[in-house]
Amino acid sequence: MWRQDFSFPEFNHVDPRAVNASAQSQTPRTVSFDHEPLILVDEDGTVTGYAEKQAVHQGSGLLHLAFSVFLRDEHNRIMLHKRSRQKPLWPGFWTNSCCSHPRRNETLEAATARRLDEELGISCELRYLYTFNYRAHYLDVGSEYERCSVYLGSISSDVIFDINPTEIEIWDWFDVEAIESMLVEHPDTLSPWFKLEWPRVKTALLGQF
Repeated sequence: MWRQDFSFPEFNHVDPRAVNASAQSQTPRTVSFDHEPLILVDEDGTVTGYAEKQAVHQGSGLLHLAFSVFLRDEHNRIMLHKRSRQKPLWPGFWTNSCCSHPRRNETLEAATARRLDEELGISCELRYLYTFNYRAHYLDVGSEYERCSVYLGSISSDVIFDINPTEIEIWDWFDVEAIESMLVEHPDTLSPWFKLEWPRVKTALLGQF
């Protein structure tokens, strides 16, 4: 079972730009809705139907399409963020740059572009890495049961994010070594999908993918 340990101090020195970016965000925008129709699939990715987001995440979950985006800068650092405490699943956990679900009649290309704008206020070309299936339970609240496509994008560290505080509490840039330390020292602070995705993302960052 995954849990968040709120008692230990932050494991990184947060860049003041990150704090300011979060604090100076515009009025919070609600961009996730319980009733949005997600795409149900089988283990091979064949569409089997549609269901509302809330229903998809109840109990052990229904297998649905999802995506995870990792953004790297010119120093080969990854932008990670801490999920808003308003999120029903894994609130306050550190995770990758951006993640969500395509909606009914929406392609992954359109969904990733939409979500980068909704959460971070940016646009970015993405490189597809791979797709995998996973299931993870969060306490007695619900589950993620996803067929998740993973993407990598490159942006400048000088980019100005328009952080949406309803989705993101705070963010920072992390190099490979720092992320490896987090995984060893504070694994319970990281989302389960991030931990599953990181090995292949790291391989891509090191030019071995």
